[in-house]
Amino acid sequence: MSTPDIFYVEDDEDYAFFMQSAIKEVGDTLKIAIVEDGAKALAKLQQFAESKIKPKLILLDLNLPGLSGLDLLKFIRDIPYLKSIPVILFSTSDNPDDVKASIEFGANAYLTKPDGYDNLVKCVHSVHDFWFNKHLRMN
Repeated sequence: MSTPDIFYVEDDEDYAFFMQSAIKEVGDTLKIAIVEDGAKALAKLQQFAESKIKPKLILLDLNLPGLSGLDLLKFIRDIPYLKSIPVILFSTSDNPDDVKASIEFGANAYLTKPDGYDNLVKCVHSVHDFWFNKHLRMN
């Protein structure tokens, strides 16, 4: 199993496709792994921990079928091997309660999904610049 740079959990196939394209535009060497629901994400996260594989960044949609993004965040923060990975909740919700809960459960950031592909590329650029270029890495 190869180590993805970004592990993305997103149930909207179209948005996942656009994200994959935006990431390629921003950094064509970045590897992304995408799963579409909480149960599959949990299984993959367990595989990462067992195989001693760490993505550099995890992006979680908040509202997922099965386990929510918050449920997955709790799991990530409870596993010593995974808990140092930066996690960003990436959602259409801009509800302050969702933002607060995400931060309280250990998210490093909360981003509202931008409208339009060009804005998504700008958002991915910002995330890439901060988390891959300027942020001091722990993993």
